[in-house]
Amino acid sequence: MQKQQQDKYRHLGLNIAYYRKEKGLSQSRLAELVNISRTHMSRIETADCAVSLDVVFDICDALGIKPARLFDFRE
Repeated sequence: MQKQQQDKYRHLGLNIAYYRKEKGLSQSRLAELVNISRTHMSRIETADCAVSLDVVFDICDALGIKPARLFDFRE
């Protein structure tokens, strides 16, 4: 991941965590629904790694939200 994009990944991760908690899901359960490891889910939420759009779309499907909601970066 490019250093200049780090802040955007952080906001994306925070939004994923917010909507996951709103749905009452653990990281483990969401990771299971998306077919990735819990460790990978944790790294996505903490902006410790880049994430593909395929995984973002799978997360949106599992959370029942539109991708635009994850990319609404409120300051």
